[in-house]
Amino acid sequence: MEYRELHRWDLEPPEAMEVQNRLKERLLIVPFEGKVEYVAGVDLSFPGGKALAVIVVINAAMKVVEVVHTLSEIEYPYIPGLLAFREGPAFLKTWEKLKTKPDVVFFDGQGIAHPRGLGIASHMGLFIDIPTVGIAKSRLYGKHEEPGKNKGDYTPLFDERGNKIGFVLRSRPNVAPLYVSPGHLTDPDSALKLTMRFLKNRRLPEPTRLAHLYTQKLKGGLMFS
Repeated sequence: MEYRELHRWDLEPPEAMEVQNRLKERLLIVPFEGKVEYVAGVDLSFPGGKALAVIVVINAAMKVVEVVHTLSEIEYPYIPGLLAFREGPAFLKTWEKLKTKPDVVFFDGQGIAHPRGLGIASHMGLFIDIPTVGIAKSRLYGKHEEPGKNKGDYTPLFDERGNKIGFVLRSRPNVAPLYVSPGHLTDPDSALKLTMRFLKNRRLPEPTRLAHLYTQKLKGGLMFS
């Protein structure tokens, strides 16, 4: 798959933050109303000092259609709020290998629920120009009430000005909730709807759950050729 080159990656933190502030203005936070035939899930990890990126594409019946991965050098340090500069190049390298174009891409990370409104799902959404959703396991930014304990219970997530930037979703009974926020070309309501559509009886929606499973297998050396 092709993508747009929007900036350099070898930026000092102040420059990287300026890029985030600039790119945020290009986001389109709009309802997603398209057809969903293929959905991708993205997972990144850092085994042995390398960046491992996995993209899994499933169809509407939640069957795996394609899996691609790359293992590359890490070019950027770990800095909270700037994870896209550490993970983005690995994702894009893997994206280039993908043959099936997804209608939506789910990221294991934040969308606009980010101090500068540009988590990895939003940042990469601008690069690939495809609707994206951030599915995070913990809160990075925003205020919310605790959702109910049942599967499907949710509460809105707000920024410091009171704008709705996502939802806190209980995806399984009595488990820690997920933080769902739109990335690009989606809005909070459609991001939540898409996430719930691809939930089975697990904490994570199928696209990112399967990507995580493949990541674990790869890290165990079971699938490297």
